[in-house]
Amino acid sequence: MAPIVVAVTRSIDAPPSAVFELLSDFERNPTWQKGMRSCRWTTDPPVRTGSTYVQEAGFLGRTIESTFEVVEYEPGRRVTATTVAGSFPITFTRTVTPRNAGSLVEARIEGDASGFFRIATPILRPMVRRSIEADYDRLVKMFE
Repeated sequence: MAPIVVAVTRSIDAPPSAVFELLSDFERNPTWQKGMRSCRWTTDPPVRTGSTYVQEAGFLGRTIESTFEVVEYEPGRRVTATTVAGSFPITFTRTVTPRNAGSLVEARIEGDASGFFRIATPILRPMVRRSIEADYDRLVKMFE
């Protein structure tokens, strides 16, 4: 079955440094990502390639606990993390670039449903897309 891929782009009226600071501090994910219950760094700061964190999220009435590793980190510009343990493997990249007086945020999320979720992949695609779109809309509102 093909992976679930979602790409979003949002303009934010805030400096790229402030936007990237929020996007790369995964412990703050629950403040703008619905369903995200907690995120906790399992490595010491600062964030860098090789940093790891554990997150707990709720989706379709199930708890999903995953461990992620930062696999790419370009301070102030781009961060990529991938699941190293969990039932819903994903890789995401968040990129922030200057745009006019603010920032352009580009995110790409690629997931591969497994177990219970594999059966529901055709139904999950639009649900996941709507959820991620709404998350990034909340992110924009945090800076308004």
